[in-house]
Amino acid sequence: MLDQKSVIQRGFLLAIVYLLSATALALAESETKLSKGETVYVSIYSNLFIGSAKEKFQLSALLSVRNTDPKYTITIMKADYYDTDGRKIKSHIYQPVQLEPLASKYYFVEPQDTRGGEGANYLVTWRAEQDVNQPIVEAVMLNVYNRQGVVFRCPGKIITEH
Repeated sequence: MLDQKSVIQRGFLLAIVYLLSATALALAESETKLSKGETVYVSIYSNLFIGSAKEKFQLSALLSVRNTDPKYTITIMKADYYDTDGRKIKSHIYQPVQLEPLASKYYFVEPQDTRGGEGANYLVTWRAEQDVNQPIVEAVMLNVYNRQGVVFRCPGKIITEH
C-alpha cells in the first residue's frame, strides 16, 4: 500500500508527463505567432467542490512558462497570483527573470494553500527584445483522492499584447 507522499509524488510525475504531452500537442496544433511581449491570464482551480457545495477538494497547481523560441531569450516581468475577488495574493517575481531559448520556469501552489479560492488566477507578463515565438503559459492542477488521480490543465489566454 502506498503512503500519501508516494501517491502525491506519482501524481506529480503524472502531471509532468501530461503537461509535456499537452504542450507538444498545443505546439503541433497552433499556428506560429510572433510577439515582443504579452500579459497572459491563467485560470487556477486549486479548490473544487465534491458532491455538495460544502465539501471542497484541494488541488495543487503548477504554473508553467515555457520559452518556445529556439533562438531568443524572453524575460518574465511578473507572475502574480490572485484570489477569487481579484486581490493579489503573491508576486513570484521581484526582478525580471530571463528565460533562455527553450527554457522553462514554474511556480507552485501547494494543495493546502486555500487563499486563492475557487476563482484563483495568475497574470504573467513577459517581454522580448525582438519578435519571438509566443511562450506557452499554462497551469496544471492535480491531486489524488481515494486512490484516484485528478489532473487537468488550463491554457493561458492573452489579454494584452505589448
